[in-house]
Amino acid sequence: MQRGTNLGRLGDFNQAVIFESIRRAVDGVSRVELAGSTGLSPQTISNVVRRLLDEGLVREDRTIVSGPGKPRTVLELEANRMVAVGIHLDPGVITVVMLNLRGETLHSRRVDIPAVEVPEKTIEAMAQTVDEIISESGVPRTHVLGVGVVVPGPLDPERGVMVDPPLLDGWKDVEILEPLQRLLKLDVVIEKDTIAASIAEQWKSNDAERDNFLTMYVGAGIGAGMVLNGEVHRGISNNAGEVGHFSTGIVAQECTICLRNDCLHASLSFNLIAQNARALGLNLTVPDEGTAEERASGMNEIVTMAKSGNENAVQLIRQCMSHVGQVAGQLCNTLDIGLVIMAGPLWSEVGEWCLDEVRGIINERFSSKNVHAIEVRSSTLGHEVGAIGGACAIMDASLSPKAAALLLR
Repeated sequence: MQRGTNLGRLGDFNQAVIFESIRRAVDGVSRVELAGSTGLSPQTISNVVRRLLDEGLVREDRTIVSGPGKPRTVLELEANRMVAVGIHLDPGVITVVMLNLRGETLHSRRVDIPAVEVPEKTIEAMAQTVDEIISESGVPRTHVLGVGVVVPGPLDPERGVMVDPPLLDGWKDVEILEPLQRLLKLDVVIEKDTIAASIAEQWKSNDAERDNFLTMYVGAGIGAGMVLNGEVHRGISNNAGEVGHFSTGIVAQECTICLRNDCLHASLSFNLIAQNARALGLNLTVPDEGTAEERASGMNEIVTMAKSGNENAVQLIRQCMSHVGQVAGQLCNTLDIGLVIMAGPLWSEVGEWCLDEVRGIINERFSSKNVHAIEVRSSTLGHEVGAIGGACAIMDASLSPKAAALLLR
């Protein structure tokens, strides 16, 4: 957790530090405990807490007696005072969630969108679903902090534009931020899916070890989210984590983008997966070269076969995820982190068959294995991790302490 500063001009940073401490204290926290954990003076704590009480973000819950002296008043988070909404766009499906300040899911919705190739209709469907969830929740619109829309990269967050997502046909140079702001009349931020997944994992955990970890996002595409020293690493254009053209060390087929034959993108291209599936006797109803919706449907067919007990389907899925493990191992060598979280809509379906093997591959590739091992585990957030990350991105931007706030300008 970040420490505060007693300089008055950094009051906003201090408020974020104190609020974050209260938010993470599941059983509440006293002013004295806040002073100890944040390094702030009792006067600074008192001033900030008064503002939080006036804004209705925290409440004085009870008093506790611990030895001689004045009883301590426990501060509790008013978790439902404000909410945030997250939208995740993945080929063929939109996921929308509403979270409270604790990061708890209050409402969620999964919407199948067969016409995902038509951006205008898809954006309208997003806005309509958000309006429906807000209406059903009964939360006043003034208590909605905003909407975080999560999309595949690359993106241009300054213009709110999806630049050219490789697995979403028809979405080149599509403006998404302005239309959603206009339709919803709420603050909207755009976030890359891999980065959003890491924000979600960071917000939803109290573990100190989550200050340094890697999220391997496995959905229609594959990417990495990185948290280093408690900060989400975004890169200079908010597009960090593109790992599709890392070498897996295994020859697959020529990549149409980087022209190599051993990159992750080539290894996990649906046309190759479909060919391998048919070679194993798996009958798919979609073409090898299909639309985004057909590719998503084809992967769902393979997953369904695996769930029904088809060992060839399980074998194929394990083979695909082993390539992801190879790349994750390389990233662990680069970053020297101790935790990898496997997440994403596809991983939530296949992780039960692949986790042990991927864990083994990552640790085998890790060059400092004699110093420490890499813990590898599955996210507990399931297919909603992207949407949860979008909502958390809104809260993160509004409420969390940022080291950048300490820079002199």
